[in-house]
Amino acid sequence: MVEQEDEQILPYRESLEIVSLKEGKEVKIGTEIATKTKQDLIELLREFKDIFVWSYQDMPGLSTSIMVHRLPIKEDCKPVQQKLRRMKPDVVLKIKEEVKRQFNVGFLQEIKYLDWVANIIPVPKKDGKVRMCMDYWDLNKASPKDNFLLPHIDTLVNRLEVMRPIQKSIYETPAHCYSIEEEGKDDRPWY
Repeated sequence: MVEQEDEQILPYRESLEIVSLKEGKEVKIGTEIATKTKQDLIELLREFKDIFVWSYQDMPGLSTSIMVHRLPIKEDCKPVQQKLRRMKPDVVLKIKEEVKRQFNVGFLQEIKYLDWVANIIPVPKKDGKVRMCMDYWDLNKASPKDNFLLPHIDTLVNRLEVMRPIQKSIYETPAHCYSIEEEGKDDRPWY
């Protein structure tokens, strides 16, 4: 019997170059990009540096005249209020800080007398802050299933050869904010 060493599979780590666009605003670009492409990309990023989102204040969301998100719920489903989960006090403080930041810029709104209540799931970030995720298990069960399966974003991006130089920045871009349809807004825990 031959003993084999357990080989550890490590993720691919691309070396990155930090490029300063303006004071305090930096982006990371892969060093394996062709020199001409890298120069063109840096020039393009510097030309349009004002359209990038650097903080929550830079991201006011979309106008409701452009887009409104609607969450359909099956009529026979009863609203679910999840039991409150206990968290460590230091995590609670980080969540309160993040909620306050998002509330101050208008991402979150206070709603009273909720029919649906979902727990926050704290996910630690590398910088020590907390990413707030929601447990939508019950809401997903109450939502009608879509017959159209959405393709994976990584598959779509990989098909676009033109996008290769900025592929990494797509994954690091913060999510967009959408307004929710006014009808039934008071019944949902996340707006």
